[in-house]
Amino acid sequence: MGSVTFVRHGQASFGASDYDQLSELGTRQCEALGQYLAERGRRFEVVLTGTLKRHAQSLAALRSRLAGLPEARAVPALNEYDAEALVRAVAGNRPPVHQPEGDRREHFRLLREGLERWMRGELSVPGMRDWADFQGGVAAVLDELRQSGAEQVLVVSSGGPIATALAHVLQAPPSAVVALNLQMRNSAVSELTFTPSRHWLVSYNALPHLDHPERNGWMTHS
Repeated sequence: MGSVTFVRHGQASFGASDYDQLSELGTRQCEALGQYLAERGRRFEVVLTGTLKRHAQSLAALRSRLAGLPEARAVPALNEYDAEALVRAVAGNRPPVHQPEGDRREHFRLLREGLERWMRGELSVPGMRDWADFQGGVAAVLDELRQSGAEQVLVVSSGGPIATALAHVLQAPPSAVVALNLQMRNSAVSELTFTPSRHWLVSYNALPHLDHPERNGWMTHS
């Protein structure tokens, strides 16, 4: 039986001109996870990431504390949807509300609406995959892992692809993807086990590496 350990990237740069960069705290979150895994003797045969900068930076921070990780393979299907484009589409192309002066609650309300409409096929964004293609790409990665023969797999990605993978395994509706996605915390760990025929969910959205008095305030969502 194999195991897939999904890691959502560390805190990115919400409110900055380039969101796709780890914050200082995001780097520390991933370093702490790498140390946690190293202390428990975790080893991985296969490492996959998306192609975004925050994925590569998160893996680099993990690698700095977790020796022996093999070279990663970057898989575009593990990239996040374009959250800003969805928010803009719903908001009528007003200035993005995730800027520092924006309303974070309004941002996530608009994002939830945009995700639901995108998944229903009511909203398309130029240059962004439709929901069926997004979901199919994630499912194909899971299928590949089941047939790979690997026993320990590490996947560093974003909330959207990870939530899609978990919902696929649970045979849950798209509304569950939205709920799983928007609750997922930075550097959180979710785990599946698998045989050649199927996957099973083991854990979701865990942060054992941040459960320490010295790391109060390290738990973030965006």
